[in-house]
Amino acid sequence: MKGVNEANEAFEAQLRAVLPDATFRPLTPAYLEEPRGQFCGNGGLLLAPKTASDVSVILRACHGARVPVVPYGGGTGLVGGQVMKDARPVILSLERMTDIRATHPTENVLVAEAGAILADVHSAAENVDRLFPLSLASEGSCRIGGCLSTNAGGVNVLRYGNARDLCLGIEAVLPDGSIHHGLRRLRKDNTGYDLRGLLCGAEGTLGVITAASLRLFPRPAKTGTAFLSVRDPAAALDLLAMTQAQLGQGVSAFELIKGTGLDFLAEAKLGGSPPLTPHPDWSVLIDLGLGPSDGPEAALLTLFEAALADGLVSDGVIAQSSGQRAALWKLREEIPLANRAVGAISSHDISLPLSSIPDFLTRTDQALAAIGAFRVNAFGHLGDGNLHYNVFPPSGEGKETYRHQRDAIRSTVYDLVAEYGGSFSAEHGVGRLKTAELMRYGDPARLSAMRAIKQALDPNGIMNPGVIFPAD
Repeated sequence: MKGVNEANEAFEAQLRAVLPDATFRPLTPAYLEEPRGQFCGNGGLLLAPKTASDVSVILRACHGARVPVVPYGGGTGLVGGQVMKDARPVILSLERMTDIRATHPTENVLVAEAGAILADVHSAAENVDRLFPLSLASEGSCRIGGCLSTNAGGVNVLRYGNARDLCLGIEAVLPDGSIHHGLRRLRKDNTGYDLRGLLCGAEGTLGVITAASLRLFPRPAKTGTAFLSVRDPAAALDLLAMTQAQLGQGVSAFELIKGTGLDFLAEAKLGGSPPLTPHPDWSVLIDLGLGPSDGPEAALLTLFEAALADGLVSDGVIAQSSGQRAALWKLREEIPLANRAVGAISSHDISLPLSSIPDFLTRTDQALAAIGAFRVNAFGHLGDGNLHYNVFPPSGEGKETYRHQRDAIRSTVYDLVAEYGGSFSAEHGVGRLKTAELMRYGDPARLSAMRAIKQALDPNGIMNPGVIFPAD
Protein backbone atom coordinates (compact mmCIF):
# COMPACT_ATOMS: atom_id res chain seq x y z
CA MET A 1 0.00 0.00 0.00
CA LYS A 2 2.88 2.34 0.79
CA GLY A 3 4.32 1.85 -2.68
CA VAL A 4 0.95 2.55 -4.30
CA ASN A 5 0.48 5.75 -2.28
CA GLU A 6 3.97 6.92 -3.19
CA ALA A 7 3.28 6.27 -6.87
CA ASN A 8 0.01 8.21 -6.66
CA GLU A 9 1.73 11.12 -4.97
CA ALA A 10 4.52 11.13 -7.56
CA PHE A 11 1.99 11.13 -10.40
CA GLU A 12 0.06 14.01 -8.85
CA ALA A 13 3.29 15.94 -8.38
CA GLN A 14 4.10 15.36 -12.05
CA LEU A 15 0.76 16.88 -13.05
CA ARG A 16 1.04 19.79 -10.62
CA ALA A 17 4.28 20.75 -12.29
CA VAL A 18 2.58 21.29 -15.66
CA LEU A 19 -1.05 22.23 -14.87
CA PRO A 20 -2.56 25.37 -13.30
CA ASP A 21 -3.44 25.07 -9.61
CA ALA A 22 -7.14 25.64 -10.39
CA THR A 23 -7.20 22.29 -12.19
CA PHE A 24 -6.93 20.43 -8.90
CA ARG A 25 -10.18 20.10 -6.97
CA PRO A 26 -11.10 18.46 -3.67
CA LEU A 27 -12.74 15.09 -4.20
CA THR A 28 -16.20 15.27 -2.62
CA PRO A 29 -18.58 12.27 -2.28
CA ALA A 30 -20.73 13.52 -5.18
CA TYR A 31 -18.03 12.45 -7.65
CA LEU A 32 -18.05 8.92 -6.29
CA GLU A 33 -21.81 8.32 -6.52
CA GLU A 34 -24.45 7.85 -9.22
CA PRO A 35 -28.20 8.43 -9.12
CA ARG A 36 -29.34 4.84 -8.67
CA GLY A 37 -26.82 3.99 -5.95
CA GLN A 38 -25.60 0.79 -7.60
CA PHE A 39 -21.98 1.90 -7.96
CA CYS A 40 -19.71 3.75 -5.57
CA GLY A 41 -16.13 4.87 -6.17
CA ASN A 42 -13.39 4.55 -3.58
CA GLY A 43 -11.27 7.58 -4.36
CA GLY A 44 -9.16 9.11 -7.06
CA LEU A 45 -7.60 12.37 -8.21
CA LEU A 46 -10.18 14.95 -9.28
CA LEU A 47 -9.01 17.23 -12.08
CA ALA A 48 -11.07 19.99 -13.70
CA PRO A 49 -9.21 21.27 -16.79
CA LYS A 50 -10.11 24.58 -18.39
CA THR A 51 -8.94 23.96 -21.96
CA ALA A 52 -8.50 21.15 -24.45
CA SER A 53 -4.76 21.67 -24.05
CA ASP A 54 -5.09 20.94 -20.32
CA VAL A 55 -7.02 17.77 -21.14
CA SER A 56 -4.27 16.82 -23.57
CA VAL A 57 -1.61 17.18 -20.87
CA ILE A 58 -3.65 15.04 -18.49
CA LEU A 59 -4.33 12.23 -20.95
CA ARG A 60 -0.77 12.17 -22.20
CA ALA A 61 0.44 11.71 -18.63
CA CYS A 62 -2.18 9.08 -17.85
CA HIS A 63 -1.37 7.24 -21.08
CA GLY A 64 2.30 7.11 -20.18
CA ALA A 65 1.71 6.03 -16.58
CA ARG A 66 -1.24 3.73 -17.42
CA VAL A 67 -3.50 5.56 -14.99
CA PRO A 68 -7.22 5.02 -15.63
CA VAL A 69 -9.35 8.04 -16.53
CA VAL A 70 -13.06 8.48 -15.83
CA PRO A 71 -14.53 11.43 -17.79
CA TYR A 72 -17.15 13.19 -15.65
CA GLY A 73 -19.94 15.42 -16.93
CA GLY A 74 -22.99 16.17 -14.82
CA GLY A 75 -23.01 12.82 -13.04
CA THR A 76 -26.59 12.10 -14.16
CA GLY A 77 -25.92 8.86 -16.09
CA LEU A 78 -28.01 5.86 -15.07
CA VAL A 79 -25.69 2.95 -15.96
CA GLY A 80 -22.65 3.69 -13.77
CA GLY A 81 -20.39 5.04 -16.49
CA GLN A 82 -19.23 7.94 -14.31
CA VAL A 83 -18.10 5.87 -11.31
CA MET A 84 -15.17 3.43 -11.13
CA LYS A 85 -15.22 1.34 -7.97
CA ASP A 86 -12.20 -0.94 -8.38
CA ALA A 87 -9.40 1.62 -8.70
CA ARG A 88 -8.38 5.16 -7.85
CA PRO A 89 -8.58 6.85 -11.26
CA VAL A 90 -8.15 10.36 -12.49
CA ILE A 91 -11.68 11.73 -12.44
CA LEU A 92 -11.63 14.25 -15.27
CA SER A 93 -14.47 16.71 -14.72
CA LEU A 94 -15.53 19.05 -17.52
CA GLU A 95 -17.20 21.46 -15.07
CA ARG A 96 -14.87 24.39 -15.89
CA MET A 97 -15.21 24.03 -19.68
CA THR A 98 -18.59 25.74 -19.96
CA ASP A 99 -18.19 28.39 -22.65
CA ILE A 100 -20.60 28.86 -25.53
CA ARG A 101 -17.86 29.59 -28.03
CA ALA A 102 -20.01 30.81 -30.90
CA THR A 103 -23.51 30.98 -32.31
CA HIS A 104 -24.24 31.08 -36.03
CA PRO A 105 -28.01 31.53 -36.32
CA THR A 106 -28.03 31.86 -40.10
CA GLU A 107 -26.27 28.48 -40.26
CA ASN A 108 -28.35 27.02 -37.42
CA VAL A 109 -25.19 26.10 -35.51
CA LEU A 110 -23.98 26.65 -31.95
CA VAL A 111 -20.51 25.74 -30.68
CA ALA A 112 -20.37 24.77 -27.00
CA GLU A 113 -17.72 23.39 -24.71
CA ALA A 114 -18.40 19.96 -23.27
CA GLY A 115 -19.03 21.21 -19.75
CA ALA A 116 -21.89 23.50 -20.75
CA ILE A 117 -25.10 22.61 -18.92
CA LEU A 118 -27.81 21.50 -21.34
CA ALA A 119 -30.21 24.17 -20.04
CA ASP A 120 -27.57 26.82 -20.78
CA VAL A 121 -27.26 25.52 -24.35
CA HIS A 122 -31.04 25.86 -24.62
CA SER A 123 -30.82 29.45 -23.40
CA ALA A 124 -27.99 30.32 -25.77
CA ALA A 125 -30.01 29.00 -28.69
CA GLU A 126 -33.11 30.87 -27.55
CA ASN A 127 -31.09 34.09 -27.36
CA VAL A 128 -30.63 33.90 -31.14
CA ASP A 129 -34.24 32.79 -31.71
CA ARG A 130 -33.31 29.18 -32.35
CA LEU A 131 -34.08 25.81 -30.77
CA PHE A 132 -31.67 23.15 -29.57
CA PRO A 133 -34.16 20.29 -29.26
CA LEU A 134 -32.39 17.77 -27.00
CA SER A 135 -34.78 17.57 -24.04
CA LEU A 136 -34.01 15.56 -20.91
CA ALA A 137 -35.37 15.54 -17.38
CA SER A 138 -31.85 16.26 -16.11
CA GLU A 139 -31.28 19.27 -18.39
CA GLY A 140 -30.57 21.54 -15.41
CA SER A 141 -27.50 19.53 -14.42
CA CYS A 142 -26.38 17.28 -17.28
CA ARG A 143 -23.57 18.57 -19.50
CA ILE A 144 -23.52 18.51 -23.26
CA GLY A 145 -20.31 16.45 -23.41
CA GLY A 146 -21.94 13.71 -21.38
CA CYS A 147 -25.07 13.90 -23.53
CA LEU A 148 -22.97 13.35 -26.64
CA SER A 149 -20.78 10.67 -25.05
CA THR A 150 -23.87 8.66 -24.17
CA ASN A 151 -25.80 9.61 -27.32
CA ALA A 152 -28.67 10.78 -25.13
CA GLY A 153 -32.23 10.60 -26.42
CA GLY A 154 -35.15 12.24 -24.63
CA VAL A 155 -38.66 13.18 -25.68
CA ASN A 156 -37.94 14.88 -29.03
CA VAL A 157 -36.09 12.06 -30.81
CA LEU A 158 -39.15 11.37 -32.95
CA ARG A 159 -38.70 14.71 -34.73
CA TYR A 160 -35.08 15.71 -34.23
CA GLY A 161 -33.08 12.55 -33.50
CA ASN A 162 -30.63 11.52 -30.77
CA ALA A 163 -27.70 13.60 -29.53
CA ARG A 164 -25.45 12.17 -32.26
CA ASP A 165 -27.88 13.42 -34.89
CA LEU A 166 -27.69 16.92 -33.39
CA CYS A 167 -23.89 17.10 -33.58
CA LEU A 168 -22.06 18.34 -36.69
CA GLY A 169 -18.52 18.20 -35.37
CA ILE A 170 -16.47 17.69 -32.24
CA GLU A 171 -13.22 18.65 -30.65
CA ALA A 172 -11.87 15.74 -28.64
CA VAL A 173 -8.70 14.59 -26.94
CA LEU A 174 -7.70 11.03 -27.76
CA PRO A 175 -6.14 8.67 -25.19
CA ASP A 176 -2.55 9.48 -26.17
CA GLY A 177 -3.18 13.20 -25.66
CA SER A 178 -3.53 14.15 -29.31
CA ILE A 179 -6.30 16.65 -30.06
CA HIS A 180 -8.84 15.96 -32.78
CA HIS A 181 -9.76 19.38 -34.20
CA GLY A 182 -13.09 18.45 -35.71
CA LEU A 183 -15.31 21.43 -34.89
CA ARG A 184 -16.66 21.73 -38.40
CA ARG A 185 -20.03 23.26 -39.14
CA LEU A 186 -20.65 21.23 -42.27
CA ARG A 187 -23.68 19.13 -43.15
CA LYS A 188 -21.67 17.26 -45.76
CA ASP A 189 -18.10 16.06 -45.22
CA ASN A 190 -17.43 12.77 -46.96
CA THR A 191 -13.72 12.47 -46.13
CA GLY A 192 -13.35 9.09 -44.51
CA TYR A 193 -14.25 7.56 -41.17
CA ASP A 194 -16.74 9.45 -39.03
CA LEU A 195 -14.87 10.09 -35.77
CA ARG A 196 -17.68 12.37 -34.64
CA GLY A 197 -20.19 9.56 -34.88
CA LEU A 198 -17.77 7.13 -33.25
CA LEU A 199 -16.95 9.28 -30.23
CA CYS A 200 -20.61 10.20 -29.75
CA GLY A 201 -21.93 7.17 -27.91
CA ALA A 202 -18.53 5.77 -26.91
CA GLU A 203 -19.22 6.64 -23.25
CA GLY A 204 -15.75 8.06 -22.68
CA THR A 205 -13.95 4.86 -23.68
CA LEU A 206 -12.20 6.29 -26.75
CA GLY A 207 -11.34 9.82 -25.63
CA VAL A 208 -12.75 12.96 -24.08
CA ILE A 209 -15.10 15.25 -26.02
CA THR A 210 -14.14 18.84 -25.16
CA ALA A 211 -16.43 20.86 -27.48
CA ALA A 212 -19.07 20.33 -30.13
CA SER A 213 -20.74 22.06 -33.06
CA LEU A 214 -24.46 21.54 -32.47
CA ARG A 215 -27.40 21.74 -34.86
CA LEU A 216 -30.03 24.36 -34.17
CA PHE A 217 -33.53 24.65 -35.60
CA PRO A 218 -36.09 27.40 -36.09
CA ARG A 219 -38.29 27.74 -33.02
CA PRO A 220 -41.84 26.49 -33.65
CA ALA A 221 -44.13 29.50 -33.89
CA LYS A 222 -46.95 27.64 -32.18
CA THR A 223 -47.03 24.61 -29.92
CA GLY A 224 -49.80 22.31 -28.80
CA THR A 225 -50.18 19.44 -26.36
CA ALA A 226 -52.86 16.82 -25.83
CA PHE A 227 -53.34 14.04 -23.28
CA LEU A 228 -55.55 11.34 -24.78
CA SER A 229 -56.88 8.11 -23.27
CA VAL A 230 -56.27 5.20 -25.64
CA ARG A 231 -57.80 1.73 -25.71
CA ASP A 232 -54.49 -0.13 -25.48
CA PRO A 233 -50.90 0.04 -26.84
CA ALA A 234 -52.04 -1.23 -30.26
CA ALA A 235 -54.49 1.67 -30.46
CA ALA A 236 -51.70 4.02 -29.40
CA LEU A 237 -49.64 2.86 -32.40
CA ASP A 238 -52.58 3.36 -34.73
CA LEU A 239 -53.03 6.82 -33.26
CA LEU A 240 -49.33 7.56 -33.85
CA ALA A 241 -49.72 6.64 -37.51
CA MET A 242 -52.85 8.80 -37.77
CA THR A 243 -51.10 11.71 -36.06
CA GLN A 244 -48.13 11.56 -38.41
CA ALA A 245 -50.40 11.24 -41.45
CA GLN A 246 -52.34 14.35 -40.44
CA LEU A 247 -49.53 16.49 -39.01
CA GLY A 248 -46.31 15.16 -40.54
CA GLN A 249 -43.13 16.72 -39.20
CA GLY A 250 -45.15 18.86 -36.81
CA VAL A 251 -45.19 15.98 -34.29
CA SER A 252 -42.40 16.63 -31.79
CA ALA A 253 -43.18 13.99 -29.18
CA PHE A 254 -45.52 11.04 -28.72
CA GLU A 255 -45.30 9.52 -25.24
CA LEU A 256 -47.01 6.36 -23.99
CA ILE A 257 -48.16 6.37 -20.35
CA LYS A 258 -49.51 3.38 -18.43
CA GLY A 259 -52.09 3.81 -15.70
CA THR A 260 -49.63 2.36 -13.20
CA GLY A 261 -47.45 5.43 -13.67
CA LEU A 262 -50.39 7.71 -12.91
CA ASP A 263 -51.13 5.66 -9.80
CA PHE A 264 -47.51 6.07 -8.70
CA LEU A 265 -47.72 9.84 -9.23
CA ALA A 266 -50.74 9.99 -6.95
CA GLU A 267 -49.04 7.75 -4.39
CA ALA A 268 -45.94 9.99 -4.37
CA LYS A 269 -48.02 13.21 -4.48
CA LEU A 270 -46.32 14.26 -7.72
CA GLY A 271 -47.46 15.31 -11.16
CA GLY A 272 -50.08 17.85 -10.10
CA SER A 273 -53.80 17.43 -10.73
CA PRO A 274 -54.67 14.40 -12.92
CA PRO A 275 -55.99 15.47 -16.34
CA LEU A 276 -58.52 12.61 -16.45
CA THR A 277 -60.30 10.73 -13.68
CA PRO A 278 -60.37 7.88 -13.13
CA HIS A 279 -56.88 7.20 -14.44
CA PRO A 280 -57.00 5.57 -17.89
CA ASP A 281 -55.23 2.23 -18.24
CA TRP A 282 -53.28 3.65 -21.19
CA SER A 283 -52.82 7.18 -22.48
CA VAL A 284 -50.59 9.18 -24.77
CA LEU A 285 -49.10 12.65 -24.53
CA ILE A 286 -48.73 14.34 -27.91
CA ASP A 287 -46.69 17.48 -28.50
CA LEU A 288 -46.77 19.59 -31.65
CA GLY A 289 -44.56 22.33 -32.99
CA LEU A 290 -46.15 24.16 -35.93
CA GLY A 291 -45.71 27.20 -38.12
CA PRO A 292 -47.24 30.66 -37.63
CA SER A 293 -50.26 29.97 -39.83
CA ASP A 294 -51.19 26.70 -38.12
CA GLY A 295 -53.56 26.24 -35.19
CA PRO A 296 -52.32 23.41 -32.92
CA GLU A 297 -55.46 23.27 -30.76
CA ALA A 298 -57.69 22.92 -33.82
CA ALA A 299 -55.34 20.32 -35.32
CA LEU A 300 -55.40 18.29 -32.12
CA LEU A 301 -59.19 18.53 -31.91
CA THR A 302 -59.52 17.25 -35.49
CA LEU A 303 -57.15 14.42 -34.61
CA PHE A 304 -59.14 13.55 -31.49
CA GLU A 305 -62.44 13.45 -33.37
CA ALA A 306 -61.02 11.15 -36.04
CA ALA A 307 -59.45 8.87 -33.43
CA LEU A 308 -62.68 8.81 -31.43
CA ALA A 309 -64.63 7.81 -34.52
CA ASP A 310 -62.17 4.95 -35.12
CA GLY A 311 -62.41 3.73 -31.54
CA LEU A 312 -58.77 4.51 -30.73
CA VAL A 313 -59.43 7.05 -27.97
CA SER A 314 -62.21 7.53 -25.42
CA ASP A 315 -61.39 10.84 -23.73
CA GLY A 316 -58.80 13.55 -23.69
CA VAL A 317 -57.57 16.99 -22.74
CA ILE A 318 -56.13 19.55 -25.16
CA ALA A 319 -54.04 22.28 -23.55
CA GLN A 320 -55.54 25.76 -24.07
CA SER A 321 -52.65 27.74 -22.60
CA SER A 322 -48.93 27.50 -21.89
CA GLY A 323 -49.78 26.82 -18.25
CA GLN A 324 -51.98 23.86 -19.15
CA ARG A 325 -49.32 22.57 -21.53
CA ALA A 326 -46.71 22.77 -18.76
CA ALA A 327 -49.06 20.94 -16.40
CA LEU A 328 -49.48 18.06 -18.83
CA TRP A 329 -45.73 17.77 -19.33
CA LYS A 330 -45.16 17.95 -15.58
CA LEU A 331 -47.14 14.75 -15.28
CA ARG A 332 -44.90 12.95 -17.80
CA GLU A 333 -41.65 14.41 -16.51
CA GLU A 334 -42.30 13.41 -12.90
CA ILE A 335 -43.10 9.76 -13.59
CA PRO A 336 -39.40 8.84 -13.08
CA LEU A 337 -39.47 10.66 -9.72
CA ALA A 338 -42.57 8.73 -8.72
CA ASN A 339 -40.91 5.49 -9.79
CA ARG A 340 -37.95 6.31 -7.58
CA ALA A 341 -40.25 7.05 -4.65
CA VAL A 342 -42.00 3.69 -5.03
CA GLY A 343 -38.74 1.80 -5.62
CA ALA A 344 -38.20 -0.45 -8.65
CA ILE A 345 -36.87 -3.97 -8.33
CA SER A 346 -35.44 -3.72 -11.84
CA SER A 347 -35.53 -0.96 -14.47
CA HIS A 348 -35.11 -1.51 -18.20
CA ASP A 349 -34.39 1.05 -20.92
CA ILE A 350 -35.35 -0.84 -24.06
CA SER A 351 -36.22 -0.22 -27.69
CA LEU A 352 -38.32 -2.34 -30.01
CA PRO A 353 -39.65 -2.28 -33.56
CA LEU A 354 -42.85 -0.26 -33.24
CA SER A 355 -45.18 -2.98 -34.47
CA SER A 356 -43.80 -5.44 -31.90
CA ILE A 357 -44.55 -3.31 -28.86
CA PRO A 358 -48.13 -4.45 -28.08
CA ASP A 359 -47.25 -8.15 -28.32
CA PHE A 360 -44.04 -7.62 -26.34
CA LEU A 361 -45.91 -5.92 -23.51
CA THR A 362 -48.49 -8.70 -23.31
CA ARG A 363 -45.97 -11.54 -23.39
CA THR A 364 -43.53 -9.91 -20.97
CA ASP A 365 -46.24 -9.11 -18.45
CA GLN A 366 -47.36 -12.75 -18.61
CA ALA A 367 -43.82 -14.07 -18.26
CA LEU A 368 -43.15 -11.91 -15.21
CA ALA A 369 -46.44 -12.93 -13.61
CA ALA A 370 -45.08 -16.48 -13.57
CA ILE A 371 -42.16 -15.24 -11.43
CA GLY A 372 -44.08 -13.06 -8.98
CA ALA A 373 -46.99 -10.69 -8.38
CA PHE A 374 -45.17 -7.64 -9.65
CA ARG A 375 -46.44 -4.25 -10.77
CA VAL A 376 -45.15 -3.03 -14.13
CA ASN A 377 -44.87 0.58 -15.21
CA ALA A 378 -44.24 0.71 -18.96
CA PHE A 379 -43.94 4.21 -20.35
CA GLY A 380 -41.79 6.29 -22.64
CA HIS A 381 -41.09 7.47 -26.13
CA LEU A 382 -43.50 5.41 -28.21
CA GLY A 383 -42.77 7.50 -31.30
CA ASP A 384 -39.23 6.13 -31.55
CA GLY A 385 -39.86 2.72 -29.98
CA ASN A 386 -38.09 3.46 -26.68
CA LEU A 387 -39.88 2.21 -23.58
CA HIS A 388 -38.90 2.26 -19.93
CA TYR A 389 -40.20 -1.08 -18.71
CA ASN A 390 -39.82 -1.01 -14.93
CA VAL A 391 -40.80 -3.73 -12.48
CA PHE A 392 -42.00 -2.97 -8.94
CA PRO A 393 -42.97 -4.98 -5.86
CA PRO A 394 -46.62 -5.53 -4.92
CA SER A 395 -48.33 -2.59 -3.24
CA GLY A 396 -47.19 -2.15 0.36
CA GLU A 397 -43.96 -4.12 -0.05
CA GLY A 398 -40.37 -2.94 -0.55
CA LYS A 399 -38.02 -3.73 -3.40
CA GLU A 400 -35.39 -5.28 -1.13
CA THR A 401 -37.67 -8.25 -0.47
CA TYR A 402 -37.43 -9.11 -4.17
CA ARG A 403 -33.78 -8.29 -4.82
CA HIS A 404 -32.98 -12.00 -5.24
CA GLN A 405 -35.32 -12.12 -8.25
CA ARG A 406 -33.73 -9.20 -10.09
CA ASP A 407 -31.55 -11.34 -12.35
CA ALA A 408 -34.50 -13.53 -13.33
CA ILE A 409 -36.56 -10.43 -14.12
CA ARG A 410 -33.79 -8.86 -16.21
CA SER A 411 -33.19 -12.06 -18.17
CA THR A 412 -36.90 -12.47 -18.84
CA VAL A 413 -37.26 -8.93 -20.14
CA TYR A 414 -34.05 -8.85 -22.17
CA ASP A 415 -34.54 -12.31 -23.70
CA LEU A 416 -37.89 -11.18 -25.07
CA VAL A 417 -36.41 -7.86 -26.24
CA ALA A 418 -33.77 -9.83 -28.17
CA GLU A 419 -36.41 -12.18 -29.60
CA TYR A 420 -38.23 -9.20 -31.07
CA GLY A 421 -35.04 -7.71 -32.52
CA GLY A 422 -34.86 -4.89 -29.98
CA SER A 423 -32.13 -3.38 -27.83
CA PHE A 424 -31.54 -3.76 -24.09
CA SER A 425 -30.20 -0.20 -24.01
CA ALA A 426 -32.13 2.39 -25.97
CA GLU A 427 -30.79 5.69 -24.64
CA HIS A 428 -29.01 5.21 -21.30
CA GLY A 429 -25.95 3.44 -22.69
CA VAL A 430 -24.11 0.32 -21.52
CA GLY A 431 -21.90 1.82 -18.81
CA ARG A 432 -20.76 -0.59 -16.16
CA LEU A 433 -24.27 -1.84 -15.48
CA LYS A 434 -24.99 -3.65 -18.74
CA THR A 435 -21.66 -5.05 -19.89
CA ALA A 436 -22.83 -8.64 -19.35
CA GLU A 437 -25.88 -7.99 -21.49
CA LEU A 438 -23.72 -6.62 -24.30
CA MET A 439 -21.57 -9.75 -24.21
CA ARG A 440 -24.70 -11.94 -24.20
CA TYR A 441 -26.81 -10.21 -26.82
CA GLY A 442 -24.25 -8.35 -28.93
CA ASP A 443 -23.47 -9.43 -32.47
CA PRO A 444 -20.05 -11.20 -32.42
CA ALA A 445 -18.74 -9.43 -35.53
CA ARG A 446 -19.75 -6.05 -34.12
CA LEU A 447 -18.16 -6.79 -30.76
CA SER A 448 -14.95 -7.87 -32.49
CA ALA A 449 -14.84 -4.64 -34.49
CA MET A 450 -15.52 -2.59 -31.35
CA ARG A 451 -12.67 -4.32 -29.51
CA ALA A 452 -10.34 -3.62 -32.43
CA ILE A 453 -11.27 0.07 -32.40
CA LYS A 454 -10.76 0.26 -28.64
CA GLN A 455 -7.35 -1.41 -28.92
CA ALA A 456 -6.27 0.87 -31.77
CA LEU A 457 -7.22 4.14 -30.08
CA ASP A 458 -6.59 3.18 -26.45
CA PRO A 459 -3.91 0.46 -26.44
CA ASN A 460 -3.11 1.02 -22.76
CA GLY A 461 -6.76 0.73 -21.78
CA ILE A 462 -6.87 3.92 -19.71
CA MET A 463 -10.18 5.36 -20.91
CA ASN A 464 -13.07 4.48 -18.61
CA PRO A 465 -12.06 0.84 -18.12
CA GLY A 466 -14.99 -1.42 -17.32
CA VAL A 467 -17.43 0.65 -19.40
CA ILE A 468 -19.01 -1.11 -22.42
CA PHE A 469 -16.57 -4.02 -22.13
CA PRO A 470 -16.23 -5.80 -18.78
CA ALA A 471 -13.09 -5.02 -16.79
CA ASP A 472 -10.37 -7.64 -17.25
